[in-house]
Amino acid sequence: MSAEVEFKRLFWHSRRGMLELDVLLGPFLEEAYRDLDAADQARYRKLLDCEDQDMFGWFMQRGEPDDPDLKRIVRMILDRVQPN
Repeated sequence: MSAEVEFKRLFWHSRRGMLELDVLLGPFLEEAYRDLDAADQARYRKLLDCEDQDMFGWFMQRGEPDDPDLKRIVRMILDRVQPN
């Protein structure tokens, strides 16, 4: 699969239909995903396989993923919108 086709697929999978997720995932994909190393790109793809309600809780900081890979990518996304 070409990189552009894969990116378009990720774009559609990033659109969750929940505004709170869409405003985080879409811009992260467009602005940061291509600059991530392969491991972090894989973490983002893994995140997209999670349930919306789980992601919502993580991004609203009501909990954290148990999986360290998911915890890392969630933190990366949150850090982009909540810089210290």
